[in-house]
Amino acid sequence: MYESIDPLAQAYADKFTSVQSALLREIERSTHLNVPQPHMLSGHVQGVFLSMISRMIRPRTILEIGTFTGYSAICLAAGLQPEGRLHTIDSNEELEELCRKHFAAAGLEHTIELHIGDAGSIIPRLPGPFDLVFIDADKTGYSRYFDLVIDKVPSGGYILADNVLFHGEVLKEETQQSINARAVSAFNRKVAEDDRVEQLLLTMRDGLLLIRKK
Repeated sequence: MYESIDPLAQAYADKFTSVQSALLREIERSTHLNVPQPHMLSGHVQGVFLSMISRMIRPRTILEIGTFTGYSAICLAAGLQPEGRLHTIDSNEELEELCRKHFAAAGLEHTIELHIGDAGSIIPRLPGPFDLVFIDADKTGYSRYFDLVIDKVPSGGYILADNVLFHGEVLKEETQQSINARAVSAFNRKVAEDDRVEQLLLTMRDGLLLIRKK
């Protein structure tokens, strides 16, 4: 779902972005064919971006909030240091078996640890530190998740938040925004007002907020 970007520009970006692996293409295809709300999957261009960011940072540990079918976790794992670990959390237990299948197909079943349940309850139990955090879950939880992870991110660490344009709704007056759009708008303001971090809002796909802890 690319409401925030001209479809022709998106197609052009797809054309000139490094190709997906065969496994990622298959995960994307099967997600669109078999899983409700397939637009939640990161997809080609964003997936390559996540892999490149991970390779630039070379994290020892990654936390992902919102696994869906495992596409983004596999992309993020690309830059992990040897013996690195990625923790990913999702509330949908019906997707657990599918995610584990995808992680095994990528040879990452011993690198990615999948947690099923409420992220707000699970995050406090994870020790960290996390060099990279990717937030892509329920939009009304974004501000809470930020508060839960910020002290687990070291200075120089990064947080990425997806869907921060929320299909362009954040550009509307607040009275015309949905509950999710209002939550995302509040999150964007919260981050902008936090002097512990610096941030860059990228107009990629549905908007990505790149946050660096000072």
